[in-house]
Amino acid sequence: MISLSEMHKRLASVTGLLLFSLLAGTAGYTLIEGWPPFDAFYMTVITLATIGYGETNPLSQAGRWFTLFLILGGVSIVAYTFSTLTSIIVEGQLSLVLKRRRMENEIAKLSGHYIVCGMSHSAQVIMEELGKTGRTFVVVDQDRGTVERLIADGFKVVEGDATEEETLKRAGVMKAAGVFAVLSSDQYNAFLALTAKGLNPQVRVVSTQRELAVRQQLLRSGADNVVNPQYIGGLRMVSEMVRPATVGFLDSMMRERDSVVRFDEVAIPEGSPLVGRPISDVKGAEGRAPLLVAVLEQETGRYLINPDSGRPIKPGDRLVMIGEAAKLFELRNRIESAPPT
Repeated sequence: MISLSEMHKRLASVTGLLLFSLLAGTAGYTLIEGWPPFDAFYMTVITLATIGYGETNPLSQAGRWFTLFLILGGVSIVAYTFSTLTSIIVEGQLSLVLKRRRMENEIAKLSGHYIVCGMSHSAQVIMEELGKTGRTFVVVDQDRGTVERLIADGFKVVEGDATEEETLKRAGVMKAAGVFAVLSSDQYNAFLALTAKGLNPQVRVVSTQRELAVRQQLLRSGADNVVNPQYIGGLRMVSEMVRPATVGFLDSMMRERDSVVRFDEVAIPEGSPLVGRPISDVKGAEGRAPLLVAVLEQETGRYLINPDSGRPIKPGDRLVMIGEAAKLFELRNRIESAPPT
């Protein structure tokens, strides 16, 4: 699929060639035959269009030679012009380009979204989980075939190098909540973290780690956290061996088809109407409401596991909860978007 700028270039080139042919023909008949400009232009048009109305005025020998060259060169240009227009309109390239432009406008309006940089198996898992939990995200990749496939599947995509500032700006990094760095190498992920943090110091960057020795380098580059798939895989294998029931419970949450159950977190903003209220107001010990598992205290950085129901909710608390993704999404929006009291 061609981009809008490429389509503009193609249209500009064929339009320029067509105008050149018309101007050259008009100038030629005017200079060689001494015709008025309109007669020369009319003769040029009917010649290029191969209509065959006949000569506007009698042609000299030089005029006929000029007409032959005009037919040989100009008709080819006209044919190329119409074939280009046909490929853009009839083959659907125009609609695809306009669809991409609408998508770019939608991306420009996003705020608090996530950016997934680089297509891989890990990226596909990330995209699936973000979609299941109701998070908006944009994918960045520089492979045109991959970009076209993702757009056809309905994803918001930016084509380009994720380590470049302009690409991240088009993905909305200035207003994004987080960036997933899952590029093909640790070096690229480090460059991506540096670039993203340089554009938006508040954005959270989580990077994959492919080599064991580069964790600190990635963190120094700006990544807020680094995930090593091999390390996580090793822990998972141990868990499968020594605590299969626990792993089975977590797997059942991921595989559930009728409802998506997840661990998630809800931040308590300053001025929330819940500040000062007891934890019991959101603990959800009964029914199908999300269940509070722990509280991450902002001032201490400690986790309070199964906190006392009477503990007052404080601004900056992050509530770790388990429940259906839709109900967690509703609760998070209600709390985090609540106006100050």
